[in-house]
Amino acid sequence: MAGTIEVLVPGGEANPGPPLGPELGPTPVNVQDVVQQINDETAAFDGMEVPVTVEYDDDGSFSISVGVPPTAELVKDEAGFETGSGEPQKDFVADLTVEQVKKIAEQKSSDLLSYDSFNAAKEVVGTCTSLGVTIEGNNPREFKERMDDGEYDGVFAE
Repeated sequence: MAGTIEVLVPGGEANPGPPLGPELGPTPVNVQDVVQQINDETAAFDGMEVPVTVEYDDDGSFSISVGVPPTAELVKDEAGFETGSGEPQKDFVADLTVEQVKKIAEQKSSDLLSYDSFNAAKEVVGTCTSLGVTIEGNNPREFKERMDDGEYDGVFAE
């Protein structure tokens, strides 16, 4: 490949402007074709920031690979809020169910450092801690302690 470009774009809403256009402009690819393919492949992540890698050749051919949105974006989308709390230990902006935590962990499993769904869920709970999101009405740190005590072993079993 002649080059690689990595960018974060809004799912289904990429356009030839920044950050994509300036990166693609000097390359031999047709920018509109790249933008259209990115939008087609990221439509399922509507409105979320999605990591995209564009690899291109000198002849103008290209390939696109779409990553999984950041965990924080998945939490925001699942819980239905725009921005996290300014004081995440005091002011909570949303609440997730255990099943929603499990769903996000499954979506992110390929990108997380965890080897199993239990530890992947703990990583998601950590993100909830920094965003100010409770889990079934519980502070995420307390929820994590309850996970460690075995209360949710059946939910996150492989």
